[in-house]
Amino acid sequence: MRQGFFSETATNERLALQRRDFLKLGMGGLIGAMMPVLSMKSAIAAGSNSTWKLSFRNAHTGESFSGVYRVGDKYLPEAFERLNYVMRDFRTGEVFPMDPHVVDILSIIHKKSGSNEPYQVLSGYRSPKTNAMLGKKSTAVASNSFHMYGQAVDIRIPDFSVKRVRNIAKSLEAGGVGYYPRSSFVHVDTGAYRTWVS
Repeated sequence: MRQGFFSETATNERLALQRRDFLKLGMGGLIGAMMPVLSMKSAIAAGSNSTWKLSFRNAHTGESFSGVYRVGDKYLPEAFERLNYVMRDFRTGEVFPMDPHVVDILSIIHKKSGSNEPYQVLSGYRSPKTNAMLGKKSTAVASNSFHMYGQAVDIRIPDFSVKRVRNIAKSLEAGGVGYYPRSSFVHVDTGAYRTWVS
């Protein structure tokens, strides 16, 4: 299951993975089993000791994360403890492991942007309860959202237009990219490459 979940060709298996099965993996096993899967087209050339960094602020809680979360092929569990907490469902307080591959996508987008400003994260993990509540208010909320599996993040870069952020994300072809100009954010996820505007 782990190998299928994290392979580049297993998008359908990833979608089929039930939430309870994901929880059974546990944070230690999840991080230990993972290898980066972004394609060479998407990835920034990096040596075995390269450091991957990310800085963001939760727009709802004001909490932040800033630092190294990966060295070479190794994700750092202590960094993910904080990162997962800051990206928790702020409505319910539920913390869930974020997919490190979506964090890689965020890191690459930020590096390509050249911005020195941290991301604003509007939504990271979203519990099924929160997702259902939001789905009743908006048709733009998917009933089986990648947010419920820790595989999606809604972002802004304060000194960049959302259109520019969307264009950088699209250029990676590394997952889903949703463009929400009226709400001023970009959605990125680790599903199959696809784009949409809402």
